[in-house]
Amino acid sequence: MINATKKWIFLKISSVILVPLMLWFLFNLVSYYDKSYDEVLLFFTGQPTKFLFSLFIIFAYFYSSLSISEVFEDYIESEKLKYVANRLLYLFAIIIPISTLLLLFKLSL
Repeated sequence: MINATKKWIFLKISSVILVPLMLWFLFNLVSYYDKSYDEVLLFFTGQPTKFLFSLFIIFAYFYSSLSISEVFEDYIESEKLKYVANRLLYLFAIIIPISTLLLLFKLSL
């Protein structure tokens, strides 16, 4: 299978997974908007919320890194610069979600 086809399929699959997760997060964000810090912390440290929010963060960064990678492919002409930009993008797409999830799990300890 061609690399561009794989990216396209992964973009479509991740967007389908992101829609219900985003709706879940938005509904919960609205309901916890005016709550106290302790109530919000209790929400984020609950077991189903940790799992769903972790999935949301992972798929959101996966989707965004694939999308931004396509922009790099289209608009950066230099192959070296495109390679470095994609590698840095993928590195940050791994580091940022992991650090976010570690912080989330550290809150619950």
